[in-house]
Amino acid sequence: MTLLADRVLFIDGEAIILDKPAGLPVDPPRDGSLSLENHLDSLKFGFQRWPLAVHRLDRDTSGCLLLARNPKAHKRFGQAFDNGQVAKTYLAVLEGVPAQESGEIDLPLKKVSSAEEGWRMVPDAKGKPALTRWTMLAHKDNRALISFAPTTGRTHQIRVHALHGIGFGIVGDPIYGTPDDGAMLLHSRFLSIARANKPPVEATAPLPPHFIEAGFTPDLLPASDGG
Repeated sequence: MTLLADRVLFIDGEAIILDKPAGLPVDPPRDGSLSLENHLDSLKFGFQRWPLAVHRLDRDTSGCLLLARNPKAHKRFGQAFDNGQVAKTYLAVLEGVPAQESGEIDLPLKKVSSAEEGWRMVPDAKGKPALTRWTMLAHKDNRALISFAPTTGRTHQIRVHALHGIGFGIVGDPIYGTPDDGAMLLHSRFLSIARANKPPVEATAPLPPHFIEAGFTPDLLPASDGG
């Protein structure tokens, strides 16, 4: 079992930001495998309560995950997410190289489901608004390293916007890309939430091994790529 206590990027009396490993679901899965819940007791750090996740990252997405250490903080942070008051940056490797260096994707998203394919998110004019800004940081071997800055937080937003807004799925994405034997190359790089009369809850997660193994190393990142 991965020791999540060793992956804390930020901690104070209200919040913890974890560097969640790829493959660990936030919510307990139906197959009974381990999830974040199995680690919460080790993340109390002297408090009596378990910390609670404020938002969700997909099982195969690594990086910054915010936990609240008390109910009042959980409510306040949750409202910040709902109101779009959180700065977030994700890194992803796409299955092709975009023609442009940067852009903005404004594609509303809707959940659809079928017995054959299960559920997924699709672009739909009647769906919920979803906006993502992106910048290409590097490319090699016909793949591109992209920095995504979503201003909304829809389910699978970056994964769907990469495919339908840029034209390429994320490497290793089992739903919207081409699955392979490695982890999906999507990483929550930076997270920041402002607070009144206190420094922000803020952290940058290091580039995970599966990005480096794919040839996208930390030297390809800008000197300051958070927020």
